[in-house]
Amino acid sequence: MAQDEQDDMAAQWAAQLDGSGGADDLLADVDLGGDASASAGEDESLASEWAESLANDERNGGSDRLTSFAEQATDAQFKDMTEAARQPHDQKLKRELDFILDIPLDVSAELGRTRLLINELLQLGQGSVVELNKLAGEPLEVFVNGKLVARGEAVVINEKFGVRLTDIISPIERVKQLG
Repeated sequence: MAQDEQDDMAAQWAAQLDGSGGADDLLADVDLGGDASASAGEDESLASEWAESLANDERNGGSDRLTSFAEQATDAQFKDMTEAARQPHDQKLKRELDFILDIPLDVSAELGRTRLLINELLQLGQGSVVELNKLAGEPLEVFVNGKLVARGEAVVINEKFGVRLTDIISPIERVKQLG
C-alpha cells in the first residue's frame, strides 16, 4: 500500500472509532481493495520498503543509538550488607522454623512384615497367627511419612503402647536406603 492509502485508512478508522464505534464496524466498512494478486504485489512492495528502511537505519543511526545508550548508562549502586550478614540469624531461623512446625506428619512403628497370598489372607480368622520377618527382641522401626528415621523398643505406658527410641538413623544411612 502506498503511504496515502495508509493515511486514508487510518483516517477512516479514527473517524469510525470516534463516531459509532466498534471494531466490528471498522472491519465491515474498510475496503482492503483489490484481488489477491494485487494485495500480494502490495505486500512485496511494503516488505521491500521495510527492508530498505531497516538497512538505512543500520547504516546511519545504529551506532549513534549505541553511543547515546552508553552515555545514559550509570554505575549500579548497591547497599552495603556486611553488618546485616554479621548479625546472628537466630531470629530469622526461628521464623523459618515456626512456619513448618504446624505441618502434620504420619508417624508409625513397625513390629515386622510378611508376605501372604490372597488365599492365605482369606483363610485368616480370629486366633490365627501371622509369622513376621523379625525375631523376638529385635527393635521396632519408626517411620515418618514412610521413611525410616529411628529404631526402638516397645513399652507400655498407662495401658498404651509406645516406642522408646534407641537409635536415630543417620543422614548417611537414610541416603543409602534411597538407592
